[in-house]
Amino acid sequence: MDFGQLVRGVDMGPAAVRYTGLIPRLRALGHEVLDTGNVRIPIRDHEANTDRKSGKGIEEKFLKEITEICEAIYRAGKEAVDKGRFPLFIGGDHSIAVGTVASVAEGEPMGLIWLDAHADFNTPETSPSGNIHGMPLAALIGEGYESLINVGRPGAKILPENIVMIGQRDLDTKEKQRLKQSGITVFTMRDIDEQGINSIANKALMKFVHLKRIHLTVDMDALDPVEAPGVGTPVPGGISYREAHLLMEILADSGKITSMDLVEINPILDIANKTAELAVELTLSALGKSIL
Repeated sequence: MDFGQLVRGVDMGPAAVRYTGLIPRLRALGHEVLDTGNVRIPIRDHEANTDRKSGKGIEEKFLKEITEICEAIYRAGKEAVDKGRFPLFIGGDHSIAVGTVASVAEGEPMGLIWLDAHADFNTPETSPSGNIHGMPLAALIGEGYESLINVGRPGAKILPENIVMIGQRDLDTKEKQRLKQSGITVFTMRDIDEQGINSIANKALMKFVHLKRIHLTVDMDALDPVEAPGVGTPVPGGISYREAHLLMEILADSGKITSMDLVEINPILDIANKTAELAVELTLSALGKSIL
């Protein structure tokens, strides 16, 4: 899905990840893998992509489509959870998290780790761009468009105190204010620079010591653009190759990661499939691959 933003291309992310060999490489790790195929995505109207009337953002044109897609994602994810499987969702833009998190958050409380250069915590009232891929986390705590808040079932899907954000370095002014008042734990790139990724990873896990399950959502723009050039909204000064792998390895060692998103891979902007390859490698690390 690429309905959540103006930049086109992330809809081809899942194909790039499959091409890079995610499934056989997961099987080589010893996992049983079932590829259930793609959620049906309607064709995006090119004219709607460029037509922004004064006072009406592009999100108003695509809210209906995004809601329907997230409902379909919710059903697919819930079916996997009900069968006792580990759902691995491949995007697409980060709007899919409205459906993915909703599908895995039923029952006992869970933790959510949001790895991203951005906070995705805007509402329609605070967003400078109006792009819905900058709003999914807000919707998940019950703020923003009503149709997104109610995907899967009515109301918020996760408590702010059960959310840890890592890697943020590009936040909108009003979004910063909202985050400071939210109760969400945020480890920005400055925190990573000062404390190291090992400390940040362990602090994140300590936040969830009382929880049995963690959903991990990985936006590839959390990585530095030198490492991951194929993203729609690159921001310099991101997480390094080894920092990202160490974070995945520490989270894997916890045994608490029970579901995962991999989003915002844009093959059109990539260089020699570098970002898709890194995305696959990070997924393997999160699911148990180690150096020894």
